[in-house]
Amino acid sequence: MAEAEEKETRSNEESTDESEEDESEEEPKLKYERLSNGMTEILQKDAASCMTVHEKFLALGTHYGKVYLLDVQGNITQKFDVSPVKINQISLDESGEHMGVCSEDGKVQVFGLYSAEEFHEMFDCPIKIVAVHPHFVRSHFKQFVTGGKKGVKILDMISKQRITNVPRDDISLRPDMYPCSLCWKDNLTLIIGWGNSVKICSVKERHASEMRDLPNRYVEIVFQFDTEFYISGLAPICDQLVILSYVKEISEKTEVECCARPRLDIVQPLPESCEEISSDALTVRGFQENECRDYHLEYSEGESLFYIISPRDVVVAKERDQDDHIDWLLEKKKYEEALMAAEISQKTIKKHKILIDQLKLLHTPVHILLGSVLSFILIKKMLCLRRCQCLFFDIGLAYINHLVEKGEYDLAARKCQKILGKNTELWEFEVYKFKEIGQLKAISRYLPRRDPVLKPLIYEMVLHEFLESDYEGFATLIKEWPGDLYNNTIIVQAVVDHLKKDPQNRTLLQTLAELYTYDQRYGRALEIYLTLRHKDVFQLIHKHNLFSSIRDKIVLLMDFDSEKAVDMLLDNEDKISIDRVVEELENRPELQHVYLHKLFKRDHHKGQRYHEKQISLYAEYDRPNLLPFLRDSTHCPLEKALEICQQRNFVEETVYLLSRMGNSRSALKMIMEELQDVDKAIEFAKEQDDGELWEDLILYSIDKPPFITGLLNNIGTHVDPILLIHRIKEGMEIPNLRDSLVKILQDYNLQILLREGCKKILVADSLSLLKKMHRTQMKGVLVDEENICESCLSPILPSDASKSFNVVVFHCRHMFHKECLPVPNTVSSVQFCNICSAKHRGPGSAILEMKK
Repeated sequence: MAEAEEKETRSNEESTDESEEDESEEEPKLKYERLSNGMTEILQKDAASCMTVHEKFLALGTHYGKVYLLDVQGNITQKFDVSPVKINQISLDESGEHMGVCSEDGKVQVFGLYSAEEFHEMFDCPIKIVAVHPHFVRSHFKQFVTGGKKGVKILDMISKQRITNVPRDDISLRPDMYPCSLCWKDNLTLIIGWGNSVKICSVKERHASEMRDLPNRYVEIVFQFDTEFYISGLAPICDQLVILSYVKEISEKTEVECCARPRLDIVQPLPESCEEISSDALTVRGFQENECRDYHLEYSEGESLFYIISPRDVVVAKERDQDDHIDWLLEKKKYEEALMAAEISQKTIKKHKILIDQLKLLHTPVHILLGSVLSFILIKKMLCLRRCQCLFFDIGLAYINHLVEKGEYDLAARKCQKILGKNTELWEFEVYKFKEIGQLKAISRYLPRRDPVLKPLIYEMVLHEFLESDYEGFATLIKEWPGDLYNNTIIVQAVVDHLKKDPQNRTLLQTLAELYTYDQRYGRALEIYLTLRHKDVFQLIHKHNLFSSIRDKIVLLMDFDSEKAVDMLLDNEDKISIDRVVEELENRPELQHVYLHKLFKRDHHKGQRYHEKQISLYAEYDRPNLLPFLRDSTHCPLEKALEICQQRNFVEETVYLLSRMGNSRSALKMIMEELQDVDKAIEFAKEQDDGELWEDLILYSIDKPPFITGLLNNIGTHVDPILLIHRIKEGMEIPNLRDSLVKILQDYNLQILLREGCKKILVADSLSLLKKMHRTQMKGVLVDEENICESCLSPILPSDASKSFNVVVFHCRHMFHKECLPVPNTVSSVQFCNICSAKHRGPGSAILEMKK
């Protein structure tokens, strides 16, 4: 029988009056049964190749060239030996009195089922499709159409014109293996399925103004979408579409692609996609050997019957009625909904009227049946719970049992929180009961974790259940549950045992690391986190100070996240030295560069012993940062850096190193010859401010008009432009010469203005300072017994005030006895301080001469 793959969703909601409603998986849209009786006899000896459906009977074609007429129960009513080879298609007119048959040998026959009338035609190739006129029974409609396997053509039978061709999308598929499927939804809507593409075409009338030589009608593709599998048949159902799909899948045993069960999907077409309404996988006989071309889908419009034809089986799909709906509700134990549905539809249902009273009995209120349930619970409590609970527990346990019997395990487990409260004996009793029915997982997330705490064995039992069947659920519990609820050693050993079977399981490894962390075995946890490249590895190292454990794991950390690893290592230099890190990264120079670069950014001097190594690292892995490194480092050997840059032809870096080493002329020459960049050459000459460099630049540029233009635009503020202009050869064409000369004049005028402004400022400042000096020199100078003569070093004033003295005081505040000063050898009477004159401070003239 046909089996349906259904998606299961369940949600339980609690209403205010403590009632529960169950929402289980989505109800199927179709039901299936095999066509048996005579059909079974036919397919035991022969294989079905095609079938067509009439409201009165079925017509089946076989691989041995037979055509059978059957009733809707599958009983044989007639048999025709039409051909020695496979029948490809059968077509019936509306009356069901004429049949058209095409076969693999190219023969097409149309004959009367109840008359001797017959037409036939022979073709030199296999004919895949035949269609007789719907009114073939009438004399002037004796027409039929045949087709092959290469394309879809839409014809207007009234005007005898071809309207259009609809090409197949995937021309790589063999049309004999993946044939086209066609069906008319109505007289103007054609549905085409080919490969995994579906097109829904609408035939429309062309406006009179657009006629010209075109057909009266045209075709518009209103919906087009691709399906997941190859299409074997199509049929309309209301505004939706039924698709029979040929499915291939990878065998779990052999890992080879094989034929799977065909699928019957109901989809809602959208402009460029489709929405799946239902999907059923069908178990037909011999599906393992079938190909896409072996399946066909036929339908009966009046009764919404769909026939799935395969070589060894014919399955009938029907839309589900209200009886089927009630059956499904009963199967899902939705008694409330089933009763409601039966009461509403009691006039139309045929099968379930006798069940209504039984359903009502099933919904007898709980308090009516409470006596028997309460007795059972009291007996159980006497045996298992030592008769220590109150009536509240009795009702609550009865409620939980009722939910368990209904299969509402999650809701029953959730109710335990409220009903059992802090009673550990009842909790443990219920846990064991859930274990007996295989529903430990359902109660796991509701188990108490604090006040009360159950025996460790309870939690270990739940963890073991998850470990056996659900690694993800096990990992979640380990994260959520405190580590002291269970014996950590036992759980660790259980996880280790499972890892022996699946050593690469990331979920188990991560969970084991968390268990080691709970057990304070941080070293082992760290090893696992590094193996898994887990994001929490750095947090673990910081939190538990595991730096001694990562000394030989630096490469692993850098490979995982070099940015975080470097920051951590630099922040903890006292725990892992720079030398140790560099040594560990010796065989990974690209990581060594990342570390040393970050170190240099933080402190230009800490890693100075590695600056020579860094030159090669920057050159190999990070050239954009090489020049900034050379500029900022005061410890790298310039000769080594120059050698590396010259070997790699790093022009900018070589220019910088040459200028830093004092070889500015070579640097300038490289800029001009290698870079051919006059602006950079001018900028370099400005930085060096060396006349010889400007001379070299002018000599190099004198025969290069673009260079001359650049010099004229920039030289004015550093070198006299006349030196350049005089050297320009007559007749040389220089781009933008006029603009350059105008700029020189503007720069010259600007310099004159700047000089005049500076001169005014200088004069004003000089006058202000002169006035200040004059005011200062006009002030008196204190001379007392503490001052000494700068020449003889004796006190400047005599100890005996009665004695005469002669003292000279200069503006620089140096003091001398008159007799200690040398006699001036100039005609000027102005004297100067000997000390200031000797130190080239500018002579200080005498300002005061004291006599007594």
